[in-house]
Amino acid sequence: MLVVGICSFDLLLHEGASLKEKRMIVQSLMKRVSSRYNVSVAEIDKQDKWQIAGIGFSCVGNDRRHVERMLQEILRFIEADGRGEVMNIEREMIT
Repeated sequence: MLVVGICSFDLLLHEGASLKEKRMIVQSLMKRVSSRYNVSVAEIDKQDKWQIAGIGFSCVGNDRRHVERMLQEILRFIEADGRGEVMNIEREMIT
């Protein structure tokens, strides 16, 4: 069975004082998530605000529990990064 996990959230940034600095932080974080977990990740909202980013990622698997664990592990990884606070989390599972 194909299972797609989708997660979106806002990242309130602790660093950066401009859109340029925000882009550097967000792109660095997205690259680390993508390479470490082999998931699709993108900035999906709030591109015009320097202190907050809307980020989304998705992963695919054949076991719902595994996909749910992956979403949770990725969120923990992003929170542990320390450059921002994860807020307004939305998850969706498509089977």
